[in-house]
Amino acid sequence: MGANPLLGVIFHWIGGFSSASFYVPYKRIKLWSWEVFWLAGGLFSWLIAPWLFASIQTNDLIGVLSATPRETLLWCWFWGAMWGFGGLTFGLTMRYLGLSLGMAVALGLTTVIGTMGPPIFDGTLGAIAATTSGKLTLLGIVITLAGIVVVARAGNAKEADLGGEASEGVAEFNLRKGLLIATFSGVMSGCFAWGLAAGQPIRDLTLAAGTDPLSQGLPVLCVVLAGGLTTNALWCAYLIAKNRSFGQFFGAVSPEAQPGERPNLMANWLLAALGGTLWYGQFFFYTMGESQMGEYGFSSWTLHMASIILFSTLWGFALKEWKGASPRTRALVWTGIGLLVGSTIVIGAGNMLQASA
Repeated sequence: MGANPLLGVIFHWIGGFSSASFYVPYKRIKLWSWEVFWLAGGLFSWLIAPWLFASIQTNDLIGVLSATPRETLLWCWFWGAMWGFGGLTFGLTMRYLGLSLGMAVALGLTTVIGTMGPPIFDGTLGAIAATTSGKLTLLGIVITLAGIVVVARAGNAKEADLGGEASEGVAEFNLRKGLLIATFSGVMSGCFAWGLAAGQPIRDLTLAAGTDPLSQGLPVLCVVLAGGLTTNALWCAYLIAKNRSFGQFFGAVSPEAQPGERPNLMANWLLAALGGTLWYGQFFFYTMGESQMGEYGFSSWTLHMASIILFSTLWGFALKEWKGASPRTRALVWTGIGLLVGSTIVIGAGNMLQASA
């Protein structure tokens, strides 16, 4: 099956919507500490869902991974573990830089590192930039970065409009420390794209085993997400031991519970399973989208980041998080959304131009 960039963009949008939606079920979990629901959901995100869907959608999963060179497995796992560090430090970026500057630096770096890293590493960036289709795709990446900055500024303006939380959010403002953490978080978060790129031998093996090209990236996710599971599980285990919250998995009462309150264990586990599976869904559709982008598959990471920010912002409107924001702030966020939508169109056009050539 040949490349179909338009279909690829649609898959990336579906993945972005899935990523933007995963925290909605998490917000309904009651009387579980953060580390408990994060690890419970993560078991579905990083372990159960990847292996389940890869087993269903691909041929001879165990045989393919057994035949994969150990070096490939190691690099996929390693980049996944590095990505895990980026996710865990993202919150500290907001703490020391605030929403606007923190998001602009961290997400901007994640987009650049994740997108430009593989072609730079492979030595193909110069050849890409020499073509009209490549220039168009790179222009789309620049537009994405502009959209990220505008949305981040709109978020900061919203907090200023609403008052209170804006000053509290940057009460510990520390430019030097914040920039160092934001740089670390942004670079590490972009490592996920490197892990997917390192998994090309796995894709080749699963295609040789008869797997549909749309599903060729699913076995790679099993390995990359195992790295992410390692990092997150170790941190959650530390917090569980520190806060003595392990019993909450089985119905123990959390410290924030009121007298007589007990968690609804079934509801919490179902919500964690739903949220975790939605989180995995972003990469389930990401790999499908990437398989359709042709030689410019590196642009998939930009499309992924743009769609996540786009749908996260729209969820914010649906949940009335922008209620009370000034008309100027609303105009700013819609400008950012317009740039993100426009960037996906420009990148898709560049990929389609390359595919037709």
